[in-house]
Amino acid sequence: MATVKIKFRPSIVSSKEGTLSIQIIHNRIARQLGIGYKVFPHEWDRSRSEVVIPPGTDELRQVHLTTVKNGISENVLAVDNIIKRLELSGNRYTSAQVIEAYLSAQTDGFVSYMRSLIHQLNQIGKNRTAGTYTTTMNSFIRFYGTKEVPWEQVDAKLMVRYEVFLKENGICPNTSSYYMRNLRAMYNRAVECELTFHRNPFRDVYTGVDKTVKRAIPQDAIKRLRDLNLNSRPSADLARDIFMFSFYTRGMSFIDIAFLRKEDIQNGILSYRRKKTNQHIVVKWEKQMQEIVDKYDTVNSPYLLPLIKNVGQDERRQYLTAAHRINRNLKTIGKQLGLSMPLTCYVARHTWASIAKSKNIPISVISEAMGHDSESTTRIYLASLDTSVIDKANKLIIGLL
Repeated sequence: MATVKIKFRPSIVSSKEGTLSIQIIHNRIARQLGIGYKVFPHEWDRSRSEVVIPPGTDELRQVHLTTVKNGISENVLAVDNIIKRLELSGNRYTSAQVIEAYLSAQTDGFVSYMRSLIHQLNQIGKNRTAGTYTTTMNSFIRFYGTKEVPWEQVDAKLMVRYEVFLKENGICPNTSSYYMRNLRAMYNRAVECELTFHRNPFRDVYTGVDKTVKRAIPQDAIKRLRDLNLNSRPSADLARDIFMFSFYTRGMSFIDIAFLRKEDIQNGILSYRRKKTNQHIVVKWEKQMQEIVDKYDTVNSPYLLPLIKNVGQDERRQYLTAAHRINRNLKTIGKQLGLSMPLTCYVARHTWASIAKSKNIPISVISEAMGHDSESTTRIYLASLDTSVIDKANKLIIGLL
């Protein structure tokens, strides 16, 4: 009888997720079945061959990993049932036929079809498209869950609900549109294969591409913001400090700052994962960062800065409330400084990149420093970049103030 195992193949890039697959062995011949899930090495227990949720994993990642575990269980159960059916038939079969039977059954709904399509793309060497579709499918699964989506339910109402879900989780319009366009491409393939009728499910969601508005302020404005006396306005003082902390840490996003833990700093190195991409970011801890942290009493909190005050009590709502409050104060400060654009936390990120570019720091260093991973050609080059180059770049920019 065929045996079924879950296999994990780590990425050749240490900061990237590895790939999970189902291995089917029959008559000493092994075949791999791609299932579209990815996790990081520390989220995989090799001895037990299962996904684990490490201590300290944030809430959003826990939900994702739980979804992956449930999805794997469903996939394995489906393969096991196919093997049992083939065994009961009394006919000879191969591991390749098990996979073929699995894939042929995976067109009963949208999620199953996406998994099947991704597997086929990987088989013919179209790994880049497969990777793009996998990212999109995983996002959709976080919204809908691992249960199947019958074709007749893939309609405009479902996609509007998904778009609302993305917006509520802080996904920008361009990223939301990116997911929608990929879903539409996969849906259209299913229509071409006559697996479903075209119900035009994407007619009410945004699938365009907005031109990104660059938001950066001059270097002298950063200095004036840093030196502004806000002692009599604690809320504004905190907002300014959060902005400067973001700038000092190469444009760290607000959500990453809010959930930054004290344990993320070890031996003079700040290490964290971006909530947006889950990419591992490493930053050398500079004195300017420590000066900000030292201003605030967080002795009874695991978090580095006082943005999540009631630990374990609807932390997402606290983060959203804090973000609104910080940005409101920043806009007031921006007007006080006479800036021509609204001052928000995100401006710190653009400003760091803008100043870095003006100082002739290579684009490749800037991309790596900011955790960009959407440009595949850049990612390949940046994979082997020495982090000390990035640390020197950050020290140079901070030293300009």
